[in-house]
Amino acid sequence: MSKRVTTVLILLLVGLPALVMGGFLYFLFIGFLLVVAAWEYVDMAEAIGSKPARWLVVGGVAAFCAAVFFYNSLSAPVFAFIILAMMAYHLVAFERGAEHASLDFSASVGALVYIGWIGSYLLSLRQLPNGSWWFMFVLPCVWLTDTGAFMIGAAYGKHRMTPRLSPKKTWEGYAAGVFSATLGGGFFAFAYSTWGPLHLSVWVGALFGLMVGLLTPLGDLGESMLKRQASMKDSGIIFPGHGGAFDRIDSWLWGGVLGYYFITLIIR
Repeated sequence: MSKRVTTVLILLLVGLPALVMGGFLYFLFIGFLLVVAAWEYVDMAEAIGSKPARWLVVGGVAAFCAAVFFYNSLSAPVFAFIILAMMAYHLVAFERGAEHASLDFSASVGALVYIGWIGSYLLSLRQLPNGSWWFMFVLPCVWLTDTGAFMIGAAYGKHRMTPRLSPKKTWEGYAAGVFSATLGGGFFAFAYSTWGPLHLSVWVGALFGLMVGLLTPLGDLGESMLKRQASMKDSGIIFPGHGGAFDRIDSWLWGGVLGYYFITLIIR
């Protein structure tokens, strides 16, 4: 527990200034998490028997995120050329004897899409007008989902929700996570509209919290699927007591996408 608390404090000391200041510091913080998560993704794929193009995956995630954050108009061509480079790499690998090059190519593209493209919405979210406020509206709902599910599930959970994917998850914990996020979404909407620049009704905030509570656990379960197949407890060891970067941001990935489009398509 002491390791977990220390790690959280360090992340807060680094992450909160990056969030508030935005710009290059924020890009470095989120980019670091995504690049490390991409490395861990390749580790898990290799444990299953696949051989993604590690450096194209990691470098591609970094390049795509940089394009999204600094030159968004170039993000689409950057994404396209990275995929073409991956195909070229695996063609050569097959010619040199790789027996499953086509599946390896799929793993490379999957890593780029899930960690790079989906992860880049955490950058796009912060770039919205009043982006730091929106970030602190979206991500705390995700954290409340995780916290509510863990606390109630550990204490009162009896009915297993996903025995194969994550045996410790229960329907009681899931319901508690949904309730916590819904309540939190309504509270943050009220607080940030009263004392901040956002203009949200409590009901709209609660609706977003409900959506987050219902859907973001799929991010955690998705990573659990990869870990189960790779026979790994954690995606990595970079954060003592917490595992890897992918372990930390698995639900953030879903939250970033849901938050960005909820804000841009529904609220605005």
